[in-house]
Amino acid sequence: MVTIAVDAMGGDKAPAPEIEGAIHAAKEFGHRILLVGDQETLNSALSAHSSVRNLPIEVVHANDRITMDDHAAKAARGKKESSMHVCARMVAAGKADGFISAGNTGACMAIAKMVLGKVPGVDRPALSGIFPSHKGTPVVLLDVGANVDCSPEMLQQFAIMGEIYARDVLKMKRPRVGLLSIGEEEHKGNALTRDATPLLKVLGINFIGNVEGRDLFSGNTDVIVCDGFIGNVALKVSEGLVEMFREMLRESLAATVTRKIGYALSRSAYKDFKKRVDYSETGGAPLLGVKGVCIICHGRSDSNAIKNAIRVAADFATSGMNGRIEEGLRDFAKAG
Repeated sequence: MVTIAVDAMGGDKAPAPEIEGAIHAAKEFGHRILLVGDQETLNSALSAHSSVRNLPIEVVHANDRITMDDHAAKAARGKKESSMHVCARMVAAGKADGFISAGNTGACMAIAKMVLGKVPGVDRPALSGIFPSHKGTPVVLLDVGANVDCSPEMLQQFAIMGEIYARDVLKMKRPRVGLLSIGEEEHKGNALTRDATPLLKVLGINFIGNVEGRDLFSGNTDVIVCDGFIGNVALKVSEGLVEMFREMLRESLAATVTRKIGYALSRSAYKDFKKRVDYSETGGAPLLGVKGVCIICHGRSDSNAIKNAIRVAADFATSGMNGRIEEGLRDFAKAG
């Protein structure tokens, strides 16, 4: 049985979404869930769910919590008994196969690096995001915020980790890897992209060259590499656009289609669209390159997002991803 630790005190509306998501995950996937946080608070909230008694869910006490207002680095160093720290320590000690958190992203990344350590050969872990495409296949973008400033060598490592993630976890046979730039031509871009291009060419992966922002959703690329500043902007812009289009579609369906072909059909179409673009279906973003499994979720994650983050963490844990990343980097270093 896979065991996943859940930071139950991190999200904007914690602990309700974390508890409900854990219950759904335990029922649907059969994973063992460790809810980490204030024991009294969690036990009180769990008592409202009668079905939890028959589920593999346990509460692990943590004396402290890291808030969204906390300075990430200071909280990571100072709040050693926070629910995030306890989660990471359980993974490091082998008491959990991975952990998820919808809390302070910067603190979570710092704690994961500090407590779990980095995979040999990785300079900086990268946060990977999943984007939907109109072809129905996922697109992996990394980095989406772990490293604001990157070197060409870091982008090279991101490409290796992203390719392995797409191949081993998302089950893509030969992932197409692109470098995010302002044009497809090799000479376009900034110094970082131009210097990174020759490093990506020699990796032996299916590198297809420069790709543009629209390729995040085209389905013509499977993995897209960029620095964390650009990646985070792309992620946030995309989320804003999805929310706007979803609301516009809902209003248009209510105003037009409903009158012509019926409420049920329009509602079904809207629900299908919403599911395809809803971030909660992907659960969270894996932090690639740390010795262990760490999935970082939106602060506003609902129970569905938490449930799916637990699923992603379990898939990641059983895939042997970290060993493959270490092997891939070691093989490249030998070849170089």
